[in-house]
Amino acid sequence: MTPADLRAAAFRTLTPQPSLQAALNTMGFLQADPIRAPARAQDLTLLARVPGYRAGELERRYAELDVEEDMIPNYGFVPRAVQALLHPREVAPGRVELEHPGLLEEVRTQLNGGEELHPRELAAALGRGRTVNAWGGQSSATTRILGALHYRGEARVTRRTGGVRVYGPAPHLAALREHPLPEAERLSRTVQLLAALYGPLPEASLRYLVSLSGFGFPHLRGELKLAFKQAVKEELVGAKVDGVPYVWVADQDPADSPAPRGVRIVGPFDPLVWDRRRFMHLHGWPYRFEAYTPAAKRTMGYYALPVFHAGRAVGWANLKVSGGGLEADPGFIPGFRQTAAFREGLETELNRYRAFLVGS
Repeated sequence: MTPADLRAAAFRTLTPQPSLQAALNTMGFLQADPIRAPARAQDLTLLARVPGYRAGELERRYAELDVEEDMIPNYGFVPRAVQALLHPREVAPGRVELEHPGLLEEVRTQLNGGEELHPRELAAALGRGRTVNAWGGQSSATTRILGALHYRGEARVTRRTGGVRVYGPAPHLAALREHPLPEAERLSRTVQLLAALYGPLPEASLRYLVSLSGFGFPHLRGELKLAFKQAVKEELVGAKVDGVPYVWVADQDPADSPAPRGVRIVGPFDPLVWDRRRFMHLHGWPYRFEAYTPAAKRTMGYYALPVFHAGRAVGWANLKVSGGGLEADPGFIPGFRQTAAFREGLETELNRYRAFLVGS
């Protein structure tokens, strides 16, 4: 097993899918992020896998798709078959519930009335002021309660309007509370999902992903760690490459992967680049997401997208829509030589982004 085999195997995550739903089903989990520079993380990830995908298409088509918003290692989108692994979820009362006793029951009553609940309209109806949110900012207490009910599995996101989540009842999750899948199956399948989506991975990186997934299984964190250990020991395949222990699912032998071709640009949360440990090992330089780095200390840019050539990460690009067109500001690692084939491939990829962001 060589680093080249692992790079090729990792690149299989970009295999084109026949539809948006097929991409969601194949991935199992799609990480979300609200920053739009040049597009939200979920749209950039889908662009890399769904030919002809357009920015915002997931949000526009959400109601017709088999997809829900939920939490595994991070907040994102999952098919309902994957959401069934996450519930029932036992959750202790949070800060907003303790600060506003009785408000959860009031919101629950509104939710169970069967109508969609827009956070702004709910706040106007019930009030209760504002509270600190997970990012340190201020949110309506009723909005935080809606989020708490969603996390508990009592509500679902029915759609978004202007980027704002609109909620409704979640009868499919109520059914899971009555008849959940076996606990061992839920945890084992989740570890397998993470290994397949992000793999092949250093064993330490998969352990970290599983640890993060404690947010999806807050009452089963210890059991989830045990499921990881069992998977590494009995279910996953592995080998040391340059002294680094790697693991992957049994039906994804890295040695069988075709050599990557062409130029690709992906988002900073794409499974291809999500694990910075693997990125450094396989590509030899540290890619950084610098949106939260002070501007004066950035080396790549606010929202630099990694650039690949024939499966090797060779640089990054900052993309911006301006005047109805696409502006690209690329940067490259020292020593990279831009051949005519690379420049042609880069222009083809940028044209794909133009169509994605501003239309053809």
